[in-house]
Amino acid sequence: MKTARHTAVTAVVVALTVSACGPPANSGTDPNANRDLADGKTFTYAVASDPGTLDPGLTVLSIAGEIGRYLYDGLLGMDDKGQPQAGLAAQWEATTTTASFTLRKDITCPDGSPLTAKDVAANIDFIGDPANKSPIAGNTVKVGTKAVADDAAGTVKVTSGAPDAFLLRNVGNVPIVCAKGLADRATLAKGENGTGMFTVSEIVPNDHYTLSRRKDYAWGPGTFDPRQKGLPDKVIIRVIPNMTTIANLLLSGELNAAQVIGPDQQRLRARGLFHADTTVAFGELWFNQAPGRFGADQAMRRALVQALDLAQVAKVLTRDADAPVRGLITMEPPACTGDSATGHIPGFDLAAAKAALEAAGWKPGPDGIRTKEGKRLALTAIYGTQIGSTMAPAAELMQRGWKEAGVDVTLKGLDSPATSQTLFATGDWDLSMTPVSLNLPSQLTPFVSGSRPPEGTNFAHIDNPRYDALVAKAATQAGAAGCPDWLAAETALFEDQDVAQFANSVLPTFGNKTRFEISNTFLQPSSIRMYA
Repeated sequence: MKTARHTAVTAVVVALTVSACGPPANSGTDPNANRDLADGKTFTYAVASDPGTLDPGLTVLSIAGEIGRYLYDGLLGMDDKGQPQAGLAAQWEATTTTASFTLRKDITCPDGSPLTAKDVAANIDFIGDPANKSPIAGNTVKVGTKAVADDAAGTVKVTSGAPDAFLLRNVGNVPIVCAKGLADRATLAKGENGTGMFTVSEIVPNDHYTLSRRKDYAWGPGTFDPRQKGLPDKVIIRVIPNMTTIANLLLSGELNAAQVIGPDQQRLRARGLFHADTTVAFGELWFNQAPGRFGADQAMRRALVQALDLAQVAKVLTRDADAPVRGLITMEPPACTGDSATGHIPGFDLAAAKAALEAAGWKPGPDGIRTKEGKRLALTAIYGTQIGSTMAPAAELMQRGWKEAGVDVTLKGLDSPATSQTLFATGDWDLSMTPVSLNLPSQLTPFVSGSRPPEGTNFAHIDNPRYDALVAKAATQAGAAGCPDWLAAETALFEDQDVAQFANSVLPTFGNKTRFEISNTFLQPSSIRMYA
């Protein structure tokens, strides 16, 4: 197996994620209102790309996390106000450097063995140990974090490897696996040995994943009751890259639920399907700042942004269903309320872009493409094909804008695994249009600072001292107390053109003969209710 850095990334980075929590917002009358709940049903859900490995300690692909939510539970859940609620843990407390959790007493693994405090501590230690190169180290668990277990008391005490303003939420959200999975992580890659509501019964890569509900599962988040009606006995997750196909299958009833991106949303809304609407980061531009790359020069990054009418690109990308851009973190309710973006991202100014390129020695060639010392200004831009049908035309509009400035940009549409490989292994890219969707300001840090691939996840090779200093200050303040510094840190990224965010979108998850809730980024399996 390749290292985690090479095999899986973003979604958090490379795949679009739902970024909201709590009960779903549904416009109009709930079409399920007059239906009866039905037991024993199969819930069929669509994803746009295969997740690859399902090992929760060795992937940050959002699609892997989406499927993993059915298989692996965390210590805590989250209520509709963004506050922690019971998960695997019944009690908890935390500062910015330490946290403690008391486990529920009824948790078992699929083979019937009990989940112990020692098992939970080992999960946290695996991520915190830099030797394991977990891609979520620094994202949810700081490098160097250690946990101490007391099996008799059922407690786990965590000492963070660095101050963490959101330590409780970050550690509480770590997917926990059972002892057999810790001993043989190859089983985790196949989704086995989990603590979640479902187990894997069949995997056909790039086609479907079949899951079966555990009848002994009684420790769902909050006040989950396994005896309530409407819980599905089986879940089938189908890999369907085409949004129009997904919409057709939703309408026919062959699918029960799916996120739908692009113009197909309109006909689903028109048919009155249940939907949970959330806001996601949708339009972002990242620059490869590795030595020798064009994006290593801030003036050139700024010129590339100024060459684009990003407001027009946003309209094409979102089909006018855009939401205001106020910062890199779109989760609802937000951990920090404020605006880090407005006024800090360069506006459309083609003349300024051309002047900057000219001043840097890039002269127009016979075909309009600029050259310097005999070298053409030719760049490669990647975008995620899983993001929907509007991504390609939006990318082509950006390509035309750059050509007007004299920059020859080759577009490459990649699925989630290929994007991960490009960003974290080959590094063969100049511009990335794939959005990074995250839940907390602290989760952004390893993607925009620190070690570069393959040792780290700073895929754009960003070095922003202002950001680093502000984050160091923010991390010592618990929760919302550090929000002014977190927001100022994001502004530092925008002002240096380390990233240009230009579009958020309202993304619905549609349901047919079902209802559900979105919690802590993903559809919450324990909230699924099926109708006759």
